Amino acid sequence: MTSADSRTFAVRHVQLARAAFAALAALMITFSPDHSAAVGSAVFSGFAIATGLVLLLAVWLVYPARRRWPAAALGGISVAAGMAGGLYPLRTVTGYFVIVIAWALLSGIIELIAGWRGLAGRRERREIAPGVADARPAALVGPRSESRDAAVIGAITILLGVALLFVQPAYALNYTIEEAHATFTLTGITIGVGLFGGYAAIVAVYLGIAGFSPRPAELDAAQSVTAEASASADTTPQKDSA
Repeated sequence: MTSADSRTFAVRHVQLARAAFAALAALMITFSPDHSAAVGSAVFSGFAIATGLVLLLAVWLVYPARRRWPAAALGGISVAAGMAGGLYPLRTVTGYFVIVIAWALLSGIIELIAGWRGLAGRRERREIAPGVADARPAALVGPRSESRDAAVIGAITILLGVALLFVQPAYALNYTIEEAHATFTLTGITIGVGLFGGYAAIVAVYLGIAGFSPRPAELDAAQSVTAEASASADTTPQKDSA
């Protein structure tokens, strides 16, 4: 079996791929004049399916055997939600809110739990009774930065679902812009699609920064290389003087 250290792909690649698809969804919503249920469902469908496929591929290409359940669960939920959003009969105002809210709450809770378990996880051996060690293998936990990023994204996704719960799908407000000499209507679906676009932009920025940030192992390697270089530089003058 391939070890974690020899894997071609790492968690940073998953984060960067998710950031790219989130940024694409945010740009499509931002620069689209149509924020209808059909457009919002289409953009969400593509975003969810692409993100889900990335996570499902990461199950085999990135994560070790006992750390695969969050990616598998998130990938399955995202693909299912994306396929549901792509069905033409469900591209309605009610269908958009139901699908996106269900996806946001389910995937957000799963990712938040996975991140929280990683932050609170310990590798020491537990005792099932006083003086009797637990013979089961200790649960593997990922790097602290990875767990923190998962917890943050999970919390943001839950906030999206909660925010959409407070939007009335039938809401409509007519307003007039005097300079444009036109009357417009702010609807509930416009707000709902805009909230998803804002969520996608936040996720793209956060995961992009997380993906390009150096990992603790890389920092340790850089520090060791610097220390070796300084040590060799200090010994060279001594050899010359000798």
